[in-house]
Amino acid sequence: MQRILVLCCFAFAAHAQDFVEIRDVAPTIVVEARYAGSHNFIGRPIEGYHAEKCFLTREAATALAQVQEDVKPFGLTLKVYDCYRPQRGVNDFIAWARDASDQKMKAEFYPRVDKRDAFKLGYIAEKSGHSRGSTVDLTLVPLPPAKQPSSWKLVDCTSPRRYRDNMLDMGTGYDCFDDLAHTVNPNVSLEAKRNRLLLKSVMERRGFKGIVTEWWHFTLVNEPYPETYFDVEVK
Repeated sequence: MQRILVLCCFAFAAHAQDFVEIRDVAPTIVVEARYAGSHNFIGRPIEGYHAEKCFLTREAATALAQVQEDVKPFGLTLKVYDCYRPQRGVNDFIAWARDASDQKMKAEFYPRVDKRDAFKLGYIAEKSGHSRGSTVDLTLVPLPPAKQPSSWKLVDCTSPRRYRDNMLDMGTGYDCFDDLAHTVNPNVSLEAKRNRLLLKSVMERRGFKGIVTEWWHFTLVNEPYPETYFDVEVK
C-alpha cells in the first residue's frame, strides 16, 4: 500500500526552504492564479488560496525556469494557472463535486459532463499531485502578452467563442472538463495540435511529464516529495 503523508503548518516549516515562488526564480513567467479568484469551475476563490502566487518545489521551479528560457526564442512565455495546491483546496473540490445542486459554472467548464460523474471521469480526485508541490498547470502565451479582458461571461470552453485569455490556441480553455481537452484528441484544429505538441515537447525536455486527460497538466518526473501532500495556505 502506498504511504501517504499529509503535512500541515509546523510540519511544513521544515520543508519551507524547499519551496519557492516562481517569480523569484523566473520573473518573466506570467502568473494567472485562477483558484485565487472566481473564474474557475467552482466560481469563487478556493479554500487555501489567499494570494495570486505560484509556489513550487525548488527542483520544479528550476526546471520550469529552464523551459521559460527554451520558449523565449519562439517569441513565447509560459503562463501558469495553478502550482502548489493545499490539500484543503483539494478537499474543497471534493465537497463541490458532491453537491449536485451547484451548477453555477457548468455552461463554461463542464457543459457536456454530468457533475455526478466528476470522480468517475477523473476530473476530481481525493489526492492531487499539485499538493506535492511539483505539478503545474500552464500554457503558452505570445510575447508581449496581450492585455486580457477585464470581464468574462460563461461560454462553452470548447467553443471558438470561448474565453481565450491571451494564450495560444490550445483547442479548449483551461480546466475544460471535456474529451476535447485530452492532450492528443484528434478533433482539435491543426493549430491547436501543434501548440499542444510544442508545450508537451518543451516540458518533457526539462523533465516534466503530462497526462492524457489535460493538455495543461505536468509533473516533474523526479519530484522530491512523491508521497507527501502538503496543506499550507497560499499567502
